[in-house]
Amino acid sequence: MAQSHPDPTTSRHVAVIGAGAAGLVAARELRREGHSVVVLERGSQIGGVWAYTSEVEPDPLSLDPTRPVVHSSLYRSLRTNIPRECMGFTDFPFATRPHDGSRDPRRHPAHTEVLAYLRDFAREFDIEEMVRFETEVVKVEPATAEEERGKWRVESRSSDGIADEIYDAVVVCNGHYTEPRHALITGIDSWPGKQIHSHNYRVPDQFKDQVVIVIGSSASGVDICRDIAQVAKEVHVSSRSTSPETYEKLPGYDNLWLHSTIEIAREDGSVVFENRKTVYADTIMHCTGYKYYFPFLDTKGEVTVDDNRVGPLYKHVFPPALAPSLSFIGLPWQITPFPMFELQSKWVAAVLSGRVSLPSQDEMREDTKAFYDKLEASGIPKRYTHLMPDDSQFEYDNWLADQCEYPRIEKWREQMFYIGFKRIYAQSATYRDNWDDDHLIVEAYDDFVKFMSSYQELLPMLKT
Repeated sequence: MAQSHPDPTTSRHVAVIGAGAAGLVAARELRREGHSVVVLERGSQIGGVWAYTSEVEPDPLSLDPTRPVVHSSLYRSLRTNIPRECMGFTDFPFATRPHDGSRDPRRHPAHTEVLAYLRDFAREFDIEEMVRFETEVVKVEPATAEEERGKWRVESRSSDGIADEIYDAVVVCNGHYTEPRHALITGIDSWPGKQIHSHNYRVPDQFKDQVVIVIGSSASGVDICRDIAQVAKEVHVSSRSTSPETYEKLPGYDNLWLHSTIEIAREDGSVVFENRKTVYADTIMHCTGYKYYFPFLDTKGEVTVDDNRVGPLYKHVFPPALAPSLSFIGLPWQITPFPMFELQSKWVAAVLSGRVSLPSQDEMREDTKAFYDKLEASGIPKRYTHLMPDDSQFEYDNWLADQCEYPRIEKWREQMFYIGFKRIYAQSATYRDNWDDDHLIVEAYDDFVKFMSSYQELLPMLKT
């Protein structure tokens, strides 16, 4: 049966969960489309994962379900691995702005500059007035009363007590860099050393003169191993993307080695790699990523997390049985995040108002199943469902843009991402400060001027 759609003039009362980059742009786009928006943010400021804190959790592996959770996963030295021009929202460039000396003008700035940019964005579009800070979402579930069928009951907790409210729709923007994933290591239970997940890493000082094994060679692993190597006696990086016999010293360091995966950890403190090298280590650092985690969400089984696949979801956003009143922004990874969040948000806002229609529930289920079947046939594990390598992220972005009749992703942005991504692997120690794509920077700013000229008449309306 075809899914019914609201009148195009429909204004919904929408709860947005989280005031990070995804939640901020979702709130803006929802309000632009005429919806009433409340953003529920458990922290005391906007920014989500970009709101740095020196605090860490008392359980360094974050395995204890009763632990006090720290939502930031930033380390003090972190800089963006994407150029700022490529990273910004489509109509609010992440440019170097006039400042008092407190801002970071580099193309790959520190995390403090990203937070400042998000604050600029929130200020420009008056987003904070929609945010309830220090408000933890405790439960989100379908409303049960007959007159509220199709709506959502949202229970939240703040200093004012418990609030129990009904919303027409919920947009989940709580991020996915808080609940750690860990490497499975044979013999680890009897290994006597310390373990920590990168979620709880801030500064290298605690590793002074230690022998440290870092598991993982993606962005955080590459950064953290070099950070720790400044103070540690030895750092050994275990990477599953290398061949079993891998054993090499990384250039520029006399105490940093790359290995294949760990074969076994022993009770005498040794760790044996697949390359047959044995290291006696003080600490193992898990730079092994995160789990999608929605402890507040009760969809009566319509949405599950299975081996880090959130599903079933049509186009990574809408669960077919609950669309359009429940949606998720920001699940894909290894992407240029802010523009994708923006386009997903435009789509959700337009669907909720009725300006854009979704396929029927059956069609969405079939499309989603076909996507999952394609992954399985290609031998891609479920945990990579939301990974968007190669051209897929820009194909997806442009599909979203077409749904909303919005301009497609700029070619300079695609090229800048690809060039930058290649530099990460080819020049992992220097790529943030050496580049050869200045022509794309010029094109980016020229493009933005043209974009703003085309939309100048709409800006006063779009900002309200």
